Amino acid sequence: MQLISFIHKHTALPQKSIERTVLLLIDDCTIPFISRYRKELTGNLDEVQIADIQKFKKLFDDLEARKISILKSMEEQQVLTEDLQQKITICDNLTDLEDIYLPYKKKRKTKADTARENGLEPLAKMIMAQNSDDIDFVASKYLNDKVTNEDDALEGARHIIAEWMNEHLSVRNRLRNLFARKSTITSKVIKSKKEEDDAQKYTDYFDWSEALHRCPSHRLLAMLRAEQEKIVKIDVAIESEEAIQFIIDKFIRSNSECAKHIKIASEDAFKRLLAPALSNEALTNAKEKADETAIKVFANNLRQLLLSPPLGEKTILAIDPGFRSGCKVVCLNRQGDLLHNETIYPHLPQNESTMAMKKINSLVEAYKIEAISIGNGTASRETEQLIKRMRFNNDVQVFVVNEAGASVYSASKIARDEFPNFDVTVKGSVSIGRRLADPLAELVKIDPKSIGVGQYQHDVNQNKLQEELDIVLMSCVNSVGVNINTASKPLLSSVSGIGEKLAENIIDYRTENGAFRSRAEIKKVKRLGEKAFEQGAAFLRIVGAENPLDNSAVHPESYSIVAKMAKDLKVKVADLIGNKELLSTIQLQNYCTDTIGLPTLTDIIKELEKPGLDPRKKVKVFEFDPTISTIKDLKVGQILPGIINNITNFGCFVDIGIKESGLVHISQVSNSFVSDINQVVTLQQHVRVKVLEVDIARKRIQLSMNF
Repeated sequence: MQLISFIHKHTALPQKSIERTVLLLIDDCTIPFISRYRKELTGNLDEVQIADIQKFKKLFDDLEARKISILKSMEEQQVLTEDLQQKITICDNLTDLEDIYLPYKKKRKTKADTARENGLEPLAKMIMAQNSDDIDFVASKYLNDKVTNEDDALEGARHIIAEWMNEHLSVRNRLRNLFARKSTITSKVIKSKKEEDDAQKYTDYFDWSEALHRCPSHRLLAMLRAEQEKIVKIDVAIESEEAIQFIIDKFIRSNSECAKHIKIASEDAFKRLLAPALSNEALTNAKEKADETAIKVFANNLRQLLLSPPLGEKTILAIDPGFRSGCKVVCLNRQGDLLHNETIYPHLPQNESTMAMKKINSLVEAYKIEAISIGNGTASRETEQLIKRMRFNNDVQVFVVNEAGASVYSASKIARDEFPNFDVTVKGSVSIGRRLADPLAELVKIDPKSIGVGQYQHDVNQNKLQEELDIVLMSCVNSVGVNINTASKPLLSSVSGIGEKLAENIIDYRTENGAFRSRAEIKKVKRLGEKAFEQGAAFLRIVGAENPLDNSAVHPESYSIVAKMAKDLKVKVADLIGNKELLSTIQLQNYCTDTIGLPTLTDIIKELEKPGLDPRKKVKVFEFDPTISTIKDLKVGQILPGIINNITNFGCFVDIGIKESGLVHISQVSNSFVSDINQVVTLQQHVRVKVLEVDIARKRIQLSMNF
């Protein structure tokens, strides 16, 4: 099967595993479900491998769709031969496919088309044959009312030859390789734009040049954004001499007079046809790679945020690290209520570490602190090291926590629906408090692109970005599992097989009938059929259910096997839960079936040992100025706490607790010159900013960190 071979070529995964996984994907099975509950079929593939199969299946489907379109076009043109059809059918690369189709692709009338209409193609063929010693005399035979002299005839013939060269597969591939290895990308400012305010953020690219294959993702995306905004002009080029010489050597086989015209045609083919096309192609390929890199970084960061360790119900001492402005310390009770707050100064320039350690110690004792949570902003590592040098009377765990996106949530529709009577500062605090217990449950309410962990996420291919983020979100939610009786609609929507509509139906059922008492009851939810139940049931937990397996990752389809294990041991299923000694006596091979083998049985035993165990390892509090709730509350000169939620080449955006983020221009980040802002600030860093300017009409806020 061509699809399986295609995926195998790109992934090197076993063909049998690919074939079975493809069938499962076609049957609308989700990646988390396949990786967890169909291991025997896939050969124990993990989520990453299954996602790769899904990605290359889509690429193959797109390739096949393009082949059908091309074949139809060529049939309509009556140019499709058996040889061409065979080449197209076996082609497994979109670039090669487009090269094959290029001579037959409908395009605007070319110089070569005009030359053919003027009857000059035979002359072009004679020149390429390189047998004539007097090509001018030969050209005189092709004069007519539209071609009045030999020079015009020869020029027309060269246009045809140049087009042949442009459409020659080996020429395109060789030059494509040159562009891939040796091309240079150059960015030049458009003179008329140089002094405009909007152009200043791109000053680094007013006169920039480097090897295209070495240009990092973020820089290429920045240059492309500048070009899109018509600030700079980008050019991708290679040294023309090497390229033209290759074409000349490819086609010239004699020293006849024809060789002179082939050389001229070679130069024309490269400069007029090949260079522009392959330059655009090289830039497109580089953009795709830059997108892939940016999306990968975004996805990795998002996964880390979603799977941030949950704290659970414990008393917390949270520290917001800082150097000059000190570390904000808060104490929270088990329900997340604020008990105490103050500031310590253990780091430079104050260096009051001894005083700070004494204060922390007294707070730990006074509020019976069980865990210390340290923010991941400025001075985070130094603060963590300070805390870990301390010795407490009780066992106090220390965590570094990422609190990204709380303010984005506070301004979202979901937050307005949940807390219609509170302002954004309250909503932000609630979100932070909830994430101390379960960050995943809170972060799923926020559009990942709004969390601010990516770079140039709005410049990359949005369809590919969304596909990747959807995969990450579903993977994280299902790896943790969801309490069906307490989960929000956004959290339920990310469960395998559920989606937004069924999540809404689940909540409606829960509201009308009370808490679910068993997984079997889930089938009573409106429009939740057998397929959705198969895909999602094992990821939905029911705490306190009569059947303990309903609060585990054991799939309902395997309940009978667990029951048989218990029966053979002459105990109840509940007696197996957590009983490692008893579970260790089970001979798994005795329970293998045609569909369930050792991989799944091993998972079942692990789950029975610790049912419903949260796979996350075992988690910060940030307070916006409570007097600021909208842009109208801002006044020039105010000093406010904030969180950096986006970084660009021209500065960083700081969330100060309202819908609009304020801009700290690169010139306002430090009192010294900054060439690379990433050397000075970090995403989610906690800072103090000064309001420089407020433009309510345009909803723009100018801030400074240099004060």
